Amino acid sequence: MENDVTCEGFFRAAEGAKLGCLDKFQDSGLIQFIFGNLLEAVYNVFAALLNPAMWLNWTDPQAMMRFIYYGGSVELFFVAFLLLIIITVVGLWHRGFMWGCVRVIEGFNNTVGRFFAWAGLLMVLQQIVIVFMQRIFTRPDISIGFGIPMQFDISWFGEELKLYNALVVTLCVAYTFVQGGHVRVDLFYAGAKFRTKKIIDMFGAAFFMMPFAIITWMYGWFFLWRHLVTPNPSASDNLELLLRKARILKWNVETIGFSPNGFNGYFLFKILLIGFCAMVMLQAVATFYRSWCEMREGEESEGKYMDRDSLGAGEEAYEGTH
Repeated sequence: MENDVTCEGFFRAAEGAKLGCLDKFQDSGLIQFIFGNLLEAVYNVFAALLNPAMWLNWTDPQAMMRFIYYGGSVELFFVAFLLLIIITVVGLWHRGFMWGCVRVIEGFNNTVGRFFAWAGLLMVLQQIVIVFMQRIFTRPDISIGFGIPMQFDISWFGEELKLYNALVVTLCVAYTFVQGGHVRVDLFYAGAKFRTKKIIDMFGAAFFMMPFAIITWMYGWFFLWRHLVTPNPSASDNLELLLRKARILKWNVETIGFSPNGFNGYFLFKILLIGFCAMVMLQAVATFYRSWCEMREGEESEGKYMDRDSLGAGEEAYEGTH
């Protein structure tokens, strides 16, 4: 029985011991699991900050495996959860700090979204060039640059258009949320009272946006690394197993296209998936904080510090409606 096993060491099992006391405490129930991991998160934060070479020195295969493991681990979740609790408590005590968090997150999402929205224009221009090169100049390839130009088959540039689309979808999603551009299926929201709307927004951010982004991150993280290194890491691998795999670890970046001369940078889509999850999580926090502050301050604070794009004078009725 695990309860009969003698534990040695608090945060980590002592040398020669099978179980640490904190691990034994976490295994004794759900409440103990949550509080035990929150307590361990304090240790993990300082351990990561004081020993950066243990997980950032990628010339060491074991350090890279630690980075891969902790990037999609329970430990990282509770470190982020603990930091979020601390920031929220400070924000509840000083509302100006919470508004500051909202402005920083929404400003970041707006900046990223406005920049990568230009990928849509690049996609259109590149498609026009492809049509001209194929139909008018009957060229099988396109060369870009001087001296030693970048030269690829036209099919490569044709398949690359999906990357521009992915940039818009993944990196502009939070920006579109801030701008109020997402489609809303409204059953009762429009007719609800102001306070009820804010409660619905907080509930949606905490129980829909955040869990969706976390689950997608957990799957997407190891999905990414399985296309970057070999042997393939798995979400079911524990740290000890990954450290053993580190002895034969090497880069194996996916460069296989769907056609012989097609686009071969599909690993970029996996990176964008992780970026998408991170931005949705940040926006969920901003939405929760904004809804809380507006609920506490009343209807006059609705849209406070909101940085939305404008279509110009007389077009207000069409802004944010899609």
